[in-house]
Amino acid sequence: MHWRLKGLVQKTLGVVPGGEALHYRLQRRYGGLQNFRKELATKVEDWQIMVRHLRDARMPISGSHFFEIGTGWYPTFPFALYLAGARRITTYDLNHHLQDDLVRAAVQELGGFLKAIAEDGGSQLADVEARYRKLAAAVDAGADLGEASGGTIRYSAPADATATSLADGEVDVVFSNSVLEHVPPDAVTAMYRESMRVLRPGGVMFHSVNCGDHYAYVDRKVNQLNYLRYSDRAWRFWNNTFLYQNRLRAHVFVDAAREAGFAIDLDTSNTRPERLQQLRDMRVHPQFAQVPAEQLCITTVDFIARKPG
Repeated sequence: MHWRLKGLVQKTLGVVPGGEALHYRLQRRYGGLQNFRKELATKVEDWQIMVRHLRDARMPISGSHFFEIGTGWYPTFPFALYLAGARRITTYDLNHHLQDDLVRAAVQELGGFLKAIAEDGGSQLADVEARYRKLAAAVDAGADLGEASGGTIRYSAPADATATSLADGEVDVVFSNSVLEHVPPDAVTAMYRESMRVLRPGGVMFHSVNCGDHYAYVDRKVNQLNYLRYSDRAWRFWNNTFLYQNRLRAHVFVDAAREAGFAIDLDTSNTRPERLQQLRDMRVHPQFAQVPAEQLCITTVDFIARKPG
């Protein structure tokens, strides 16, 4: 599909009555949710990457309170953290996207990943299996996330991650997965400020940011730098309710965390030669001229930012 066609379809669905429900059905039938087993396996891999980085940063899962920004259609990360023994998982979404059928499907598919969750989560397999049996039975009986997890998972939507109801210093880890690239720049800064407030001294933020052009996933004729051809004014037309992209570069997310008072423990941003060549082969809009090519071409970053103390 041509990326402009997808953009126009999403733009239209974002303003017509019933557009959100229709968008979900299209994603299930033709989009990224068509092969849910593959989609969930990818999310589990992302979770494994996160907890390995957290382990290296001396942040255990057992006994910790996690705060997720951006729940999405199904709660892979909260479920995996619950199974691995987290004390509490608070998960916020600006809008209520959670889908009951995908929640049930996620629980079912997670049954095939219990050994991996135990190994990477630092938990005993028998404990993970016991928690899974309780979770699966409760979800199958129609329980919501809180009931199914015995109060461990607390889901709020609509909810604002820039102004939470969490107490000062009650959270050990704030995290997001492929969320910050869809947040307006001012809101990213506000989320960092709120994270600084709710994190305990020595607590961390972990964010995995996919800062490449997401339209490239549906149109193989363009690459993940394609949206850098356009000015902010021109790109505003292609942003929509379902696919807003702020186009911030990887270093901006990390630098903003540092400016908010965090110490950076991890920054995986890396200049890939193929991306650098793609940048050389295209006309970039002059508004990006001040960004060094080695930074401009980076399309993904995982980083850990630690609250002092």
